[in-house]
Amino acid sequence: MRGRRRRAREADPVPEPFTIDEEVSHVTRVRSEPCQRTRGSFQPSHKRAISTFKLLSGRESGHSGAGGFSTNDRAYAARKHLPTKGPWCVDDMNSEAYVSQFSSDGSLLVAGFRGSRIKIYDAQNGWKVHKDISCRSLQWTVSDIALSPDQQLLAYSSLSPTVHIVNVHSAGKESQANVTEIHDGLEFSNDDEEEYPFGIFSVKFSKDGQEVVVGNSDRSIHVYDLRANKVSVRIRAHSADVNAVTFADESGNVLYSGSDDNLCKVWDRRCLARDRPAGVLTGHLDGITFIDSRGDGRYFISNCKDQTIKLWDVRKMSASIKGRPPRLFDWDYRWMAFPSEARHYKHPNDQSLATYRGHSVLRTLIRCYFSPLYSTGQRYIYTGSSDDSVYIYDVVTGDIVEKLSWHGSIIRDCTWHPYNPTLVSSSWDGYLARWEASGDEDDPSLLTDNEQRTSPDRQAYTRHFIL
Repeated sequence: MRGRRRRAREADPVPEPFTIDEEVSHVTRVRSEPCQRTRGSFQPSHKRAISTFKLLSGRESGHSGAGGFSTNDRAYAARKHLPTKGPWCVDDMNSEAYVSQFSSDGSLLVAGFRGSRIKIYDAQNGWKVHKDISCRSLQWTVSDIALSPDQQLLAYSSLSPTVHIVNVHSAGKESQANVTEIHDGLEFSNDDEEEYPFGIFSVKFSKDGQEVVVGNSDRSIHVYDLRANKVSVRIRAHSADVNAVTFADESGNVLYSGSDDNLCKVWDRRCLARDRPAGVLTGHLDGITFIDSRGDGRYFISNCKDQTIKLWDVRKMSASIKGRPPRLFDWDYRWMAFPSEARHYKHPNDQSLATYRGHSVLRTLIRCYFSPLYSTGQRYIYTGSSDDSVYIYDVVTGDIVEKLSWHGSIIRDCTWHPYNPTLVSSSWDGYLARWEASGDEDDPSLLTDNEQRTSPDRQAYTRHFIL
């Protein structure tokens, strides 16, 4: 999790042109552009844009087939309407917002704050608070949250070896740990082996909701079997903190992990032997802060302290680390600026498909994601940034298509509604803010410039151990 000191080395300051693997570029375009039937019905040239009006006309005249839009047509029409208006206030808290997440159906928004608060909002009913959770046994902050696929259970973690589980739909809006209801604890430590307690940075449910996987400061990945009520898998995965771990697809057999050792690794649980990964992907120059899978078991993205997002194809992984890790500059991401001369340095054995630059990853484990499949065809990558903005990149071109700026402090996390053009940013200024493709500018919840601030109490604070 921590930035590490490195000896200085000369770097090439000249930026390289953006490149992307042709296969993933083609797959992304196919998902997010009009289908061949629609394009052929309007014009012979496939290079010209098709307006939304023409798409609607085609649907009414039956050109789209089956009386409606194809999935490609829908994504093409919807991705033109990005959530860039606003922002409007969802909540204004007296502590920093660390994590946020829409439920898989978009009906709920969950947000975790420094200290001991998690709030669940009804995204379909005026963003009213569905559940206000006072957490149990937290160290410093809520480090991660995860909703089960059926949206019945919420898992939350902290800088401790325990993940707690809350029933999202239990009676009562107030959920005070072990006072109004029990927050069951999943214990990931092994008292026979663990000399020191560890913290958990990343927690995810499997697609069937029967397992929880975590990445932690013990350099390990642990999988908890909820049916057996025990840890079923322990992998000594990396040589430094495991900041990010996720399931590759719905099968639950393959895991992706990212660490402060600069590496992304792929783990196949069907053939684990002596903590050896199925493959390793090199290319980052510093610690990985987050990983998001495209959900197809093939592609994923990673955010990194080297100020880049990288796109990966697991078919290009190596059996072992390629070459020696390059030594970058003597810096610490928690309180130092990234060396400008290192910004365009390239790993000599970079296996990534594409690299996205422009945002900033400083002081905290900032997160990145693919945009929703339903509304955008996953055409975009979006990320928080330590320059107080949300960046939206075009996967195919690498361009920054939008930069959402209003907050007065770091945006550690952000989440895009799975179906609607709504994005929520969670910032260290204490605000949860929503961005829309359109909205009522007379709405009193519209945030104005005079409401900006750098922190909830408008006072700077420092701490040696920052997530």
